[in-house]
Amino acid sequence: MAEEDFSISRQPLDMKVRIHRQKFDKRDFCRFVLGADIGGTHTNLAVAGAKDGEAALIFSTHFLSQELDSIIPALRATLDLARERYGIEVEQGCAGIAGPVVEAGRARPTNVAWEVDGEEATRETGMEELILLNDFQIIGYGIQSIQDEDLFPARGGQPEPGQTRAVLGAGTGLGKAVLVFDGQSYRPLSSEGGHGDFPIHDRFDLELAEYVRGGRETPASYEDLLSGRGIVRIYQFLKEKRGATEYSSRIEEAGDRAAAISGHRECDPLSRETFRIYARYYGRCAKNFVLDAMCTGGLYIAGGIASRNREIFKSPEFQGEFLKAERQRHILERVPVNVIVNYDVSLHGACNAAVLLGKVRC
Repeated sequence: MAEEDFSISRQPLDMKVRIHRQKFDKRDFCRFVLGADIGGTHTNLAVAGAKDGEAALIFSTHFLSQELDSIIPALRATLDLARERYGIEVEQGCAGIAGPVVEAGRARPTNVAWEVDGEEATRETGMEELILLNDFQIIGYGIQSIQDEDLFPARGGQPEPGQTRAVLGAGTGLGKAVLVFDGQSYRPLSSEGGHGDFPIHDRFDLELAEYVRGGRETPASYEDLLSGRGIVRIYQFLKEKRGATEYSSRIEEAGDRAAAISGHRECDPLSRETFRIYARYYGRCAKNFVLDAMCTGGLYIAGGIASRNREIFKSPEFQGEFLKAERQRHILERVPVNVIVNYDVSLHGACNAAVLLGKVRC
């Protein structure tokens, strides 16, 4: 896919554009939709053509969330590009929000300072509809569009058609969604389970959880340990307990310390131990989620951390913790676990949701 810089004269933005479909005939699609994935670090949007209940991505635009003060400029820039370059008018869209969507049409992403208001977005852009969903719901809608090559198999299993599935993933935060089969297709249900309390098994867990809490009254959560900042916290905790290594100053000075820790796993003993602990906790979270949701149809692990570090899900730490259950091990052994390595799954899902849930269908 081609990538290019593109600036909209009416709204200067640091925007990158990726072309997903170089050539297409507009007559092949019954309408066009917009999908958005709004996270704490990145805000990504796409325009897609609707056909046979599914969306085909045409192009996507990419922004840094912390450089935006609203979703409106990103929407305008994307819609302007669709209109000016492709002659496409987009009237319907869906946005996935990294945070709870508890009020119809409004949501505040957990890790950004601005709110998303669907009515304001339609009023300011001329769109007729912008549906808001949780960001992991849209990943659930995206699973129908990914191929075998978009998955890294971490565990095999024996799923049966129609069994419940689930999506789990860490990045800036930690998200979950349950996919329930309605007789024809899977419908994702939102969850804020990533903020659930982190379960403590031993003294090491207790000391680390106290360190992560940093004196606050609320308990440590799964998100505190499994997000990108969780990797950094585990590393810093180990460094305080065991001392710095020759690589520690380089890691501490990095712009993305979590990525630096990942990049030093082969040479730095603290980074290697950090990811052993991280894999074990990820396995614990995955096991508990599978048992909570009874998602014997499969667990899909999403997010940039998982995609970039996919081999940890085959590690003894993850596998051993995932199967650590006295009476339910036979259930866990049946559950296939796949890491989603296609970064565009959220955009596929947001556009699919716009096609399936929009007021106007074809």
